[in-house]
Amino acid sequence: MDTTPLTLAIAAGLLAALYWWRYCHAGPSWSKSVVKTASVLLLALSAWAAGGPGLLLVALLLCALGDYLLSRPTEGEFMAGVGAFAAGHVAYVVLFLAQGGAQPLSPWLTAALLLLGVVMATILWRRAGALRGPVMVYIPVILSMGLAAQTLPASGALALALPAALLFIASDFILSHEMFVLPETHPLRRFTPFAVWPTYWGAQSLFTLAFALL
Repeated sequence: MDTTPLTLAIAAGLLAALYWWRYCHAGPSWSKSVVKTASVLLLALSAWAAGGPGLLLVALLLCALGDYLLSRPTEGEFMAGVGAFAAGHVAYVVLFLAQGGAQPLSPWLTAALLLLGVVMATILWRRAGALRGPVMVYIPVILSMGLAAQTLPASGALALALPAALLFIASDFILSHEMFVLPETHPLRRFTPFAVWPTYWGAQSLFTLAFALL
């Protein structure tokens, strides 16, 4: 039995834990960028070693690129990181739909996601400033991942994809409020990085488990 995929996944988890403990609340640095990027890059390598689908590998690599770019200090790198993540979400949507798409959408969850999109767009339209355009495009892209995940089987390993997609959406929701809504001096800003990272990396690890490791 080849233990390489599991070894890589464990290494990714250890780096993710290090990032949460040491770096998620810290300012930009090269060590922060390396740890953050490597924790998702190793998931991609784990999926590749396990023979996972190519679209999963593409999505994880795009998100790893996005992690690197968002960890850097310039606005240009931030915008490129948003684009990388949006492309990663699209890859996930295509991956989900390629699995058959036989399950019907839940009317309640679909309505909740659409309502969340309206609420996010309404709040961020007034707060995102010069980034309003990219943010408005990003919202339906991330929510489409939650809609597409509903079409996957509700049992077996692929059932992990829906909670993973919802965790990803929750992570982006918290991050967007940290960036655009909460004032710099708001006490919640001390805690939001500690919520963004585990929801985000947890989503990526569940996707890897669902499509490659289980």
